[in-house]
Amino acid sequence: MTTPTALAPLAPRTAEVSRNTAETQITVKVNLDGTGKASLSTGIGFFDHMLDQIARHGLIDLDIQAKGDLHIDGHHTVEDVGITLGQAVAQAVGDKKGLRRYGHAYVPLDEALSRVVVDFSGRPGLDMHVPFKSGMIGSFDSQLAYEFFQGFVNHAFVTLHIDNLKGDNAHHQAETVFKAFARALRMALEIDPRAAGVIPSTKGSL
Repeated sequence: MTTPTALAPLAPRTAEVSRNTAETQITVKVNLDGTGKASLSTGIGFFDHMLDQIARHGLIDLDIQAKGDLHIDGHHTVEDVGITLGQAVAQAVGDKKGLRRYGHAYVPLDEALSRVVVDFSGRPGLDMHVPFKSGMIGSFDSQLAYEFFQGFVNHAFVTLHIDNLKGDNAHHQAETVFKAFARALRMALEIDPRAAGVIPSTKGSL
């Protein structure tokens, strides 16, 4: 009778990426197998609050330190954080062997309800429908949520569908979107013990 072979311990899925331009200076550190710890400083309070949702509900340890040209507006900072986070996640994911690949989540907050679906497909694509009821949420321009997710998908190489199904309060709309994004990421990034060492695609690569 043979003894079952124990699965090899998973290599740490961590990454650190820096992006320095004339507009922003950003460093992102991620641990995809973390506990939801976050250290966040972007200069935009509500944006930090949303990034904290990604860490907490995605169980991703996240350290984001960003300085940007906020005297102009938050556009460059939010977009470039999305880009840098996407690069860090792509680096930490590696070859995607054993990855569940797909993730989805519905998250409510009072009257608001959002659905997010993600596929670590290797093909960047964003389809986002969020009719924000306010242009500003604190010092955060609600239009920049799209720029954040566009930057992320372009550099994490994922397909991402975001739909706010209900909502009358822009804070609630945004929070359900970011929480659902975190939960979908958490599902997609899990390692499937039934597919250990296998790339989840009939093409053999992602």
